Amino acid sequence: MFYYLSQEFVGDLAALNIFRYITFRTVAALVTSAIFVFIFGPKIISSLRVRQGKGQPIRADGPETHFAKAGTPTMGGLMILSGVVVSSLLWANLGSVYVWVVLMVTLGFGAIGFYDDFLKVTKASHKGFSGRVRLALEFLIAAIACFAIMNNGQAPFSSSLTFPFFKDWIIDLGFFFVVFGSVVIVGAGNAVNLTDGLDGLAIVPVMIAAASFGLIAYLSGNFVFSEYLQIHYVQGTGEIAVICGAIIGAGLGFLWFNAPPAAIFMGDTGSLALGGMIGATAVATKHEIVLAIIGGLFVMEAMSVIIQVASFKLTGKRVFRMAPIHHHFEKKGWTESQVVIRFWIIAVLLALAGLATLKLR
Repeated sequence: MFYYLSQEFVGDLAALNIFRYITFRTVAALVTSAIFVFIFGPKIISSLRVRQGKGQPIRADGPETHFAKAGTPTMGGLMILSGVVVSSLLWANLGSVYVWVVLMVTLGFGAIGFYDDFLKVTKASHKGFSGRVRLALEFLIAAIACFAIMNNGQAPFSSSLTFPFFKDWIIDLGFFFVVFGSVVIVGAGNAVNLTDGLDGLAIVPVMIAAASFGLIAYLSGNFVFSEYLQIHYVQGTGEIAVICGAIIGAGLGFLWFNAPPAAIFMGDTGSLALGGMIGATAVATKHEIVLAIIGGLFVMEAMSVIIQVASFKLTGKRVFRMAPIHHHFEKKGWTESQVVIRFWIIAVLLALAGLATLKLR
């Protein structure tokens, strides 16, 4: 909204030129979403606590320390998504297709997560609705987003896969790009969802990933910077940086209430939406492979579940004491704060490694 106001009245007031700059609007989106969550967070938590009663169900086979968390309300992702949507609508250039695509994935995945959380709370069970139906809906949303991304760009680059470290090495996937991109988005959404198991564990790595991809989106959408760094120029993706800024701000606000002992859990409402958002950003900016590096912590969490399930089905034995892997370390005697902070450190190191690929060409 403010971007359009600046275009409309810039002739009358030169100071409005500042709203043209993505960097300014990104910082403004961060501050706006943070303030929004700080102000409305307590009211949202109180409302959810009254409506949910017993709160999020706790797994009976989980770490014993989690039983004390019984009664904590979930669906805290509503706080984050509200702040992100309001802030993005205020500060992003709504004429950008990429803004709407990323918001569509974020809200679509958030709606799926919300329904899953709703079933868990009302049924007092940690199981939501059918996994197959859930995945089918996620792939549908992701496919629509990838199709829009492919059609918005210039063929054949818009349907191509790029590789870090190589400027000219690209593979045109054709229509298969929709399938590949959908797998990336759905995989990212569920990987973040699996990571969300301890107070503050998921939200900080999400903010780190959002900051990293906000920078990537800005650089990829700027012809001068992309030429200097020899990364692929994707016109229009710079506006995604504003949404990433909103994610960081809303995440900071949420972390205020999610810090141990958590007053609210993110739930699938938030984790699925935020993971989908990061995945959609990676696909839009042509940095799908870099996502596996920056989001390496999420990949590790997802792979631990895959390995655990496959091992048990094939051999009847478990590789980890409990999956996802953060529970494995809890079972080994690490305190919750040790797991969370050490995983944050890993997330920072992986983000730096991923960003290093921008210059190593």
